[in-house]
Amino acid sequence: MRWALNRLALAITSMVALAFLVPLAVATRQIAHDRAVSDARQQATSLVTVLGVDADPTLLTNAVASTAAGSAGRLAVHLPDVSPIGVSHTDQAQISLAAQDRRSVLAPAPGGVAYLQPTVLTDGRTVVVEVYVPDAEMRRGVWTAWFILGGLAIVLVAGSTLLADRLGGQLVRATRQLASSTRRLGAGDLATRVEPIGPRELRDAANAFNTMADDLRSLLDKERELAADLSHRLRTPLTALRLDAEAMPPGPVADRMRQACDLLDEELEAIITGARLGVEARGQERTDLVEVLADRLAFWSVLAEDQERPWEVVGGDVPVMLPLPRSELILVVDAMLGNVFSHTPERTAFRVSISPAGLLVDDAGPGIPDPSRAVQRGFSGAGSTGLGLDIVRRAASSAAGRLVIARSPLGGARVGIMFGPQLVS
Repeated sequence: MRWALNRLALAITSMVALAFLVPLAVATRQIAHDRAVSDARQQATSLVTVLGVDADPTLLTNAVASTAAGSAGRLAVHLPDVSPIGVSHTDQAQISLAAQDRRSVLAPAPGGVAYLQPTVLTDGRTVVVEVYVPDAEMRRGVWTAWFILGGLAIVLVAGSTLLADRLGGQLVRATRQLASSTRRLGAGDLATRVEPIGPRELRDAANAFNTMADDLRSLLDKERELAADLSHRLRTPLTALRLDAEAMPPGPVADRMRQACDLLDEELEAIITGARLGVEARGQERTDLVEVLADRLAFWSVLAEDQERPWEVVGGDVPVMLPLPRSELILVVDAMLGNVFSHTPERTAFRVSISPAGLLVDDAGPGIPDPSRAVQRGFSGAGSTGLGLDIVRRAASSAAGRLVIARSPLGGARVGIMFGPQLVS
């Protein structure tokens, strides 16, 4: 855009400069020509005055020599039947024609023109005064004027192009800033704002962008508060479950119920805390996937033991830090592990593999017949809503990763998220 504006300014200014310079150049040359002819006319007129007083050849010789043109060998007086006094540069035919017509003319001459001024003496004879004007005299000062005009044109074109470049730079800078802020907002940076610079239209667009970002952040904060309120409302039935668990006779079942209530209470607290975090704080939050997986396996291992499911964990020796809130990773891990417990029979084995390359959950169940429909809400089949895997897909997309649904080496389904090494630290 900036280069296009510069070319437009260059083209317009060049055309305007040419529209003025060409006529000025022609006028300058004509002015120099007219000035030279006018000087020749003045010198011829001065000599005609001398001829009106006395036409003596000796006097005329002195008069011719006293003039600037005569001293330079460019003036001559043609008397009838007498050799020219001075230096002549045109032929006799032109002299005779001028004497016959008795009017001043410009006659062609080698390397210039000759100004011929006829006059009639008191005795009736016709005398022709010749002043030679060389081409150099008619072009004197023309090149200097053309160079000045050319320099002025270059200054005007360069100045207009520079001004257009400065204005284009402001326009491009404002546009790039707006585009960059839009990309950052789309990537989840809701704190980004645009400085209103540039033309009025771009300033209006920047103000509209800032208003939109403020409204979007406010809307998301309200939704987070709503999610936190809904999570808080779950504490009432959880309290009833805890009371029922406390009332159960001592034993393994009662212990598992109380442990499940404690874990559920902790998870509700984490969800509420994470939901009520500000947008900026959530955008900067990073969570260790290995730590979240260990916490969630502590919960699911109780159910696995109750259902006599063999399970193992592969990897997890190094932290895997992801740019996601802890509450979202909890949902991801619960969705992947819950998929095993919901869609495979009891005593079905499963394996969890975690590394900087991703998180995979393999099971030995019946598998997923149509992986492409597994993440479609309401169409996943097997009585599933597809919501769990959709949560995993959206979380993977937020971390610039991808959802994996394939056949497991154990014979069942493989569900996981894979991401590049640049996403972890």
